[in-house]
Amino acid sequence: MDLAAVGTDVEKVIATEEQLAAKIAELAARVDADYKDKNVLLVGVLKGAIMAMADLTRAMQTHIEMDWMAVSSYGSGTKSSGVVRILKDLDRDITGRHVLIVEDIVDTGLTLSWLKSNLFSRGAASVEILAILRKPEAAKVEVDVKYVGFDIPKEFVVGYGLDFDEKYRNLSFIGVLAKHMYS
Repeated sequence: MDLAAVGTDVEKVIATEEQLAAKIAELAARVDADYKDKNVLLVGVLKGAIMAMADLTRAMQTHIEMDWMAVSSYGSGTKSSGVVRILKDLDRDITGRHVLIVEDIVDTGLTLSWLKSNLFSRGAASVEILAILRKPEAAKVEVDVKYVGFDIPKEFVVGYGLDFDEKYRNLSFIGVLAKHMYS
């Protein structure tokens, strides 16, 4: 889905399809190098990370395993509630595994901080984070994100897996949702 299809729903594009592809290729090369001699498990955080996870794994040149979790700190609104719920848990044991969490966006940091601690408590050998987007101004807790695609302002964004009320995930770019859509 392109910009023309959403009309005035999106105020501006902050990452084009081409910029996303270039950044994913760059991140994949870094992950390949960092995990060259390790059996890495990529854990995609549903639903937002589905596009990034698919593109990242296709760009990687090393064997990986993947699993999925669904966690939520959002209701149907635009702000994190800070209360994390597991909606879908991992299908495999991660004891002794090197885990790379693949996330669409780091906003307050509350969800990822909780998730990283949770995975360590399950016996992971290491837990790192790859996020396509990070909002430094929105952070409420410090979360070490090893791989960051783009730092963005504190605005509500959609596309490339990110949604508003389950819409806009299939945009080929990331854009700022117009305020009239949610105010």
